[in-house]
Amino acid sequence: MIDLSHKPTIKGCKVALRPFHFKKDFPAIAKCLKDPVVLKYTGSDDTFEEEKSKDWYQTRNSQTDRLDLAVIDKETGMLVGEVVLNLYDEQTHSMNFRILIGPDGRNRGLGTEASKLLLDYAFRETDLHAITLSVFAFNPRAIHVYESLGFTVTSVDKDDLEHQGDWIDSLNMTLKRSQWKRI
Repeated sequence: MIDLSHKPTIKGCKVALRPFHFKKDFPAIAKCLKDPVVLKYTGSDDTFEEEKSKDWYQTRNSQTDRLDLAVIDKETGMLVGEVVLNLYDEQTHSMNFRILIGPDGRNRGLGTEASKLLLDYAFRETDLHAITLSVFAFNPRAIHVYESLGFTVTSVDKDDLEHQGDWIDSLNMTLKRSQWKRI
């Protein structure tokens, strides 16, 4: 098991990753969670359960088996998304990575930098062997970013998501410690 009870603040050039400040951050993360682009690329429906979401985000900082951090745009000081390490796999000594960037943070490289910062933290501060993720095949921008960070496709879940009448594959990708590009 990996102990992720410490919730760091990690600063980059464009973004800072930090623990959630629930009262301040919830309106912005709620906006992200309702965004049609986020819903599409996460395979979510448009049902937003505010109370359930509030309960979830109020507990992120107390979790010891996962790391959930807010992505803050340093230029505006606004929360624009989140990065997460979760789902420890004891057999492979790996964890899952996920990221979402809402409408106020897209198209400026903030997600790429946030991803680099979290991956760097994970490999420097833990002894994880690998980090995994899953991305839908209809998200070529994300796939490109993940590949540029060193992730490789390890398997494909065929027809994993039905979206507007089409079946979409999910690509499972892995970044091994030996392939990690240090910042």
